[in-house]
Amino acid sequence: MTDWVTISGLATAGGTLVLAIATFASVRSANQSARVAERALLYGLRPLLLPSRLEDPVEKISFQDDHWIHVEGGKAHVEASADAVYLAIPLRNVGQGIAVLDGRAFQAERLSGARQRPDTDGFHRLAIDLYVPPKGLGYWQGALRDSSDPAFATAQKMINERQAFTIDLLYGDGEGGQRVISSFLIRPVREDAWLASAGRHWNLDRADPR
Repeated sequence: MTDWVTISGLATAGGTLVLAIATFASVRSANQSARVAERALLYGLRPLLLPSRLEDPVEKISFQDDHWIHVEGGKAHVEASADAVYLAIPLRNVGQGIAVLDGRAFQAERLSGARQRPDTDGFHRLAIDLYVPPKGLGYWQGALRDSSDPAFATAQKMINERQAFTIDLLYGDGEGGQRVISSFLIRPVREDAWLASAGRHWNLDRADPR
């Protein structure tokens, strides 16, 4: 004799299982789509800074003490006086989002790309906001004026002796996220010229690609 109650219960259970599987698959697909959309959004905001090209326009830059400089594309401005050390790097943003520069660290040596990621505690906040538009040009500028800071005398000595050094720049996107540290080697190339070249890039808020 057919037990219709049992069959009905099994059919209901089977239907519930199929619905649960379909719901799980739908939720999983929706989550994957949301993650893809989030990654696409973040990619659209992500900056990445490199030195400008040699053929790029000259940057005219002023410091807070009304000291004006001109820096050619691909070069760096390096100047030491008794009262200040003036530094500047013309930049090209090859990323999709605006770059907001936040800090810098002067490294008194020619550092290789194999080194560990710099500690953000060693960075100095910039005195003014500096921005580099996506796929556009801009610059970083910095000045050392505190004679009690050991980096001041070290920078003066290295510049006067024309020794290569490293500048690490800390920056992020327009929302203050996706922070990156980019390393720039500054080295003399002629009697009165300095060249900027990119080293490593470290991601602070997401995994590094390497």
